[in-house]
Amino acid sequence: MQQQGIEDVGELGLEKWQTSSRAERVYETLLGSIQNGEYEGGRRVREEEVASTLGVSRTPVREALSRLQSRGLLEFAPSGGLIVTKLTRPRTVELYAVREILEGSAARFAAQHASEAEILALGQISDVFVETTDPVKLARLNRQFHLAIHEAAHNRYLTRTLNEFDDTLALLPGTTFAVPERHELAVAEHAQIVDAIKNRDPDEAERAARFHIRQAQDARLAMLFSYT
Repeated sequence: MQQQGIEDVGELGLEKWQTSSRAERVYETLLGSIQNGEYEGGRRVREEEVASTLGVSRTPVREALSRLQSRGLLEFAPSGGLIVTKLTRPRTVELYAVREILEGSAARFAAQHASEAEILALGQISDVFVETTDPVKLARLNRQFHLAIHEAAHNRYLTRTLNEFDDTLALLPGTTFAVPERHELAVAEHAQIVDAIKNRDPDEAERAARFHIRQAQDARLAMLFSYT
């Protein structure tokens, strides 16, 4: 009887793990659909439709939708049901206000704790960024640049917060590097951040990182709301 109980617990544990694994896959799939614009702001997301499309039961879909909602990517529509959160201008400003604080803190910690190898890697990403012109590739490199700063900060709690916040950035459609002159300005902004980290100047690193995010916000607002 005792042996049977152990086996039962094992089976239940395996089932729970499988459900959790499926929920993670559903989450990543939906997150990617939001990031690439397939699920744009205001689109209704139906549990049964997602389950049917992805070929899974409704349980992992329900878990994934709950997680997306907790991250602010989904919200309840006035008429009921869940929709992809649509960013208004005030919401976009709020999003960038938090991003400015987090990225500034990461750059400050990086100036204090980055290894020489991490600083070298940061400079290499920055160099490739200078030579790139395609907006999509620039966006990818910019993300790598910021992730390198996050790692160089060596603060697990900040990194965890930034990772969760990065998911929320999926609500921002397109890339600011499609805005004329944004690439050129970002090159200079990246250089200031790298120099400050290299010089072990946390105050300047935070200032440069926060300025970089404010400039990105201005480009984003111009891109999204200049005609509204």
